[in-house]
Amino acid sequence: MSSRRSRSSRQTGASTISEDQINDLVLQLHRLLPELGNNNRRSGKVSASKVLQETCTYIRNLNKEVDDLSERLSHLLESTDSAQAALIRSLLM
Repeated sequence: MSSRRSRSSRQTGASTISEDQINDLVLQLHRLLPELGNNNRRSGKVSASKVLQETCTYIRNLNKEVDDLSERLSHLLESTDSAQAALIRSLLM
């Protein structure tokens, strides 16, 4: 770590993280990602940058899926009578 970064961390009170901790976190992300977790279990070698890129892509896709499902649910609730819509809303809360 550069002395500039070290000084900045000390001044802001930010905690430092070791390279081993970063590697462990990247490994945990690797295991969580369906694409990387399944395709590379045998080799186990994927760069940290690839894991981070895939994590960002996966999160973007999940956000899009949530938005799409929310929109579908809104349309469903609009087309359903008020008693059924109230029941669905109560189940979701």
